[in-house]
Amino acid sequence: MAERSFDPAGLTRAAEDTFTVRRVFGEAYERDGCLVVPVARVTGMTGSGAGSGGGDVSPGEHEGGAEPGSRTAWHAAHGTGDGGGGGFAAHVKPIGVFVVDGSGAHWQPTLDVNRVILGGQLAVAVVASAWALAWAVRRR
Repeated sequence: MAERSFDPAGLTRAAEDTFTVRRVFGEAYERDGCLVVPVARVTGMTGSGAGSGGGDVSPGEHEGGAEPGSRTAWHAAHGTGDGGGGGFAAHVKPIGVFVVDGSGAHWQPTLDVNRVILGGQLAVAVVASAWALAWAVRRR
């Protein structure tokens, strides 16, 4: 069996390739005589860990004088070990585009429909709570 070991530098290189300006500013394109540059917010995280083992443990007993074969007795462990792993994650959210035309560069933000819906739900909840409180006070 071929010996393998975890290379944290390889994970770092892969994360660096992902968390680049190319992810924030997409490929520009031309439309109707205007240059359009898409922009996004990129957040990311990475983590890794590695470990190794080795040595030769002789047969014996756990402290406390346990009988051989009992649950507290321990036995020999031979060999070495090496292990590791890691990963990274990126979250990319479009936030708008820069439009460059004859009159200059203009920012055009995207509309986050989820945020609009959440704001509407929050407004309805506040109005409903205020109405319920007023109704309860009036009944007393």
